[in-house]
Amino acid sequence: MRTVRIWFRKIGTTRFISHLDLTRCMSRAIHRAKIPLWYTQGFNPRALLTFALPLSLGVAGERESVDIKLEDDNLSNEELLERLNAAMPDDLPVFAVTDPVMKPGKIAYGSFVMTVDPEGRDAEALAQQLTELFHRDSLVVPKHTKSGFIDFDIRPYLDRVEVCPVEGKVEIRAMLPAGSEMNVNPSLLLEAVQKELGLDLYTQIRRTNLYDEQFHAFQ
Repeated sequence: MRTVRIWFRKIGTTRFISHLDLTRCMSRAIHRAKIPLWYTQGFNPRALLTFALPLSLGVAGERESVDIKLEDDNLSNEELLERLNAAMPDDLPVFAVTDPVMKPGKIAYGSFVMTVDPEGRDAEALAQQLTELFHRDSLVVPKHTKSGFIDFDIRPYLDRVEVCPVEGKVEIRAMLPAGSEMNVNPSLLLEAVQKELGLDLYTQIRRTNLYDEQFHAFQ
C-alpha cells in the first residue's frame, strides 16, 4: 500500500460543484480508470480521499490536490496520470501524480487572483480606488463563524495584496491566510468593496497555489 498525491485543476463549470460532489466525481473517475484503491475495513468499506484544502463554491483552482491510497504499488505515477486523464471530465484535468511531500495540515496561506469586471468604469481609476480601500487603517466586514456573524477587521491580512488593471479589467492578487489556524476567504475583500464603495462587481476568483508558514509552495 502506498499514498499518492493527484494534482488537478478545478476550472470551467466544475467550480460550481460542491466539495461533496467533487469527491463523488473523483471517486467515480478513479473507479472508471481501474485504479486499485485501498478501502477501509469493517461493515461499510470506503476509499479514503484526502483533499488538501477544499475550495469555496464558485472558486476555481489551478493547483488542487487529493491524496489516495493504493493497494498495488506496481503502477507508476506516469501510468496513473494517463489513466486518470482518460476518465476525468474536461474541466477537472489532472496534470501530475506525485508522492506526497508536505502534510495538508502544514498549509497556512493561499494565493488568489480575483478578476473584476469594471462594468464600464475606467479600469485604472477603479484599480486606484481599490488600492486605497485596501490600505485603510481598518476594514471591517461581517464574517460568518460557527457561532454566527462577527465584525472582522481584514486589514491586518492585506499586506500581500496587489491591485492592477489588466486588459480592461482589474486583477486583485492576494496572499491570504488559508489554514486551520486562520482563514480569510477572498470573498471578504469583495464584501468590503460592496460595503465601503457601494460596488457589487462581477468577479471571478481562482486559487493559484497553497503555501506553508514560510511561504514554501505546498508539495
